[in-house]
Amino acid sequence: MKYFTLLSSVFFIIVFISIKVCLADRDNLQDSCPAVPPEKQNIFINGLPCKNPENITAQDFKTSELSEAGSTDNIFCSAMKIVGASEFPGLNTLGLSIGRTDIDAGGLVTPHYHPRATEIIFVTKGKLVVGFLDTKNQLFQKFICAGEVFVFPKALFHFILNRGFEAATIISVYSSQNPGLVSFTSAPFDNTLESIEKLKMRLTSLSASEIHNVNDLSLPGLDNIHF
Repeated sequence: MKYFTLLSSVFFIIVFISIKVCLADRDNLQDSCPAVPPEKQNIFINGLPCKNPENITAQDFKTSELSEAGSTDNIFCSAMKIVGASEFPGLNTLGLSIGRTDIDAGGLVTPHYHPRATEIIFVTKGKLVVGFLDTKNQLFQKFICAGEVFVFPKALFHFILNRGFEAATIISVYSSQNPGLVSFTSAPFDNTLESIEKLKMRLTSLSASEIHNVNDLSLPGLDNIHF
């Protein structure tokens, strides 16, 4: 009986540890594992298969994907690009991806979230209002500028608004090689210029509260905006 109880305890401990491990990208079991380009894959797994170790080169660990600004010629006046292991083979199995966001003056990155990753942003240029909404409908927002860092917790809606007079650039690091993206722009919301301006005005009015040292607040009224 004692043996059975001990065995059961060990089983549940192993299951618990396995569940915890599955909540994040798995650790790599070797020094590196550059990904095989998706168009050359002939098997499908949870992740990307590794290149033949004999074919790994230094180029696998370098990318120029973020060297140029994205096109901001759109209704939001912003561009966001995420680079994962598919585009940057050296990231495979490391549990990381990177990104770049360019936002014109007055531009907006609409509320969105990454279901598989926390995002850390570093501002290289510009002045921004950034914020995220937690599961209690509380908004945490802050003014940030060049040289500063902000973090968006995993799977929480967040936004970025350029409140400066020049274009802004942000570099992001994600805690998954495939963070995913769920955005209002991909849903059947009203993405007219009028609705976007209403959203900007709402976020601007909320960010003004920081002048009075309010760093978190609820979002009453935001539901009345038709995205």
